[in-house]
Amino acid sequence: MQDGRTAWLQQEIDNLKSAGLYNHIRTLDSPMDAWVTIDGRRLLNFCANNYLGLANHPRITQAARDGIENYGVGPGAVRSIAGTTSLHVQLEQRLAEFKNAEACITFQSGFTANLATIPALVGPGDLIFSDELNHASIIDGCRLSRAEVVRYAHNDVADLRRVIAERTDYKRRLIITDGVFSMDGDIAPLDKIAGVAEEHGIMLMVDDAHGEGVLGRGGRGIVDHFGLHGRVDVEVGTLSKAFGVVGGLVAGKAIIIEWLRQRGRPFLFSSAMTAPDTAACIEAVAILGESTELIDRLWANAELFRKEMQAMGFNTGFSQTPIVPVMLGEASLAQQFSRRLFEEGVFAMAIGFPTVARGKARIRVMNSAAHNLADIEIALETFSRVGRELGVIS
Repeated sequence: MQDGRTAWLQQEIDNLKSAGLYNHIRTLDSPMDAWVTIDGRRLLNFCANNYLGLANHPRITQAARDGIENYGVGPGAVRSIAGTTSLHVQLEQRLAEFKNAEACITFQSGFTANLATIPALVGPGDLIFSDELNHASIIDGCRLSRAEVVRYAHNDVADLRRVIAERTDYKRRLIITDGVFSMDGDIAPLDKIAGVAEEHGIMLMVDDAHGEGVLGRGGRGIVDHFGLHGRVDVEVGTLSKAFGVVGGLVAGKAIIIEWLRQRGRPFLFSSAMTAPDTAACIEAVAILGESTELIDRLWANAELFRKEMQAMGFNTGFSQTPIVPVMLGEASLAQQFSRRLFEEGVFAMAIGFPTVARGKARIRVMNSAAHNLADIEIALETFSRVGRELGVIS
């Protein structure tokens, strides 16, 4: 029952629906995989972050079972009191080795990793130089820090230089950029940004959530991709996408990691990752360390999908990664396109404002190593059919 205190919320929700911006949440009745079950229907899944198909991998699920058998389920405490197990220590050591970093700390998610890291490194009187398209978790971390945020044009190193030169009143400074931008699939020019950071003596932080398991040697991420080991102070990542589980990580200089153990608020005040999640993450790192087969398949699938979509006349933006945005413009068209795909057996969600700017709504296609060539062909045929029906392509 509504009353005067919440009536405004119904109006706002009605406004979202009329503008084509209301988020209809689908509910899965099956494990995350190339094909999923929704409302009793089997659908081809092209909107998950399960890049390497590890979310339902038998070795991962078995590791989670073993974790429960040996350590139970709930951690029962924050990491700084009684929540750190030998599994957490092992995972952080494995990740540091995998990332070729001095040290690593894990968090409950990539989002909380950003919320922990940014306020621990900068505060009032400090400056943050942030790419204008950085992820919401970076934006929220910046707000929590209470440092002044200076935005620079997306992936524009010259504009970064300009805003740095304009500001001389500060205590500390931090440059923050996404590694792979999740809505467009483009890659930050981290090598050039690192040069600017070194030239001006500014700390550098990259959020590599969509580069983990995708870029670099064997999926070691954007720092490895550009050969910048030792030149990036902080590398934030996630265990919730390519690694197929859940959690966040921060890798980098040992002194920074130690500081986060002392002042990272989600580390100090929120319960630790669960035992099955932690054990599953350890196994995921092991799988990535053994072979590049899954990563090679991911990239082959993505290149095939992108090439064929462009040949049909779709606008796929400027993606350089397995994220392929199908640019449609208006949110209402994107939602209609997504609904028709769903009716035709392909699960690919519409993305609109506020996730992307107004007028830049899209279907964000997330390729996966879990897809086979037949899956790609089915998706292409369905996109072609719906695109012609709605007048997106001729």
